[in-house]
Amino acid sequence: MFDIGFAELLLIGVVGLLVIGPERLPSTIRTVSAWLAQIRRGFNQIRSEVEQELHNDAIMQELRKTGSDLKRDAQQAGDALKAAGGNDSAAASASTEDSSAANPGRPGQVSPGQVSPDKEPSGQ
Repeated sequence: MFDIGFAELLLIGVVGLLVIGPERLPSTIRTVSAWLAQIRRGFNQIRSEVEQELHNDAIMQELRKTGSDLKRDAQQAGDALKAAGGNDSAAASASTEDSSAANPGRPGQVSPGQVSPDKEPSGQ
């Protein structure tokens, strides 16, 4: 954190011993170290909160991107279904005409090869 070498620490210790005195020096060192520990915890807490917010922001950006991708894919699928729906409705009307031509009996009458929609096939 600070670029303090052994010589600087020794100089600070000697000056502290001369200024504060040998009786109060241990309690002063404990008080200063407690303050430093409290400041360090505060900085670590702030850093972790900032990292958490940045992580949450990254997740939100990823979710927005995924949501826009899903919307785009859904729009493309809807467009494809609409395009296919125009072709399918013409094919469906043609198949209805073909089935009525193949089964010239009364409407709702089932030919021998067909299964009635009301009845399930018998399990033989």
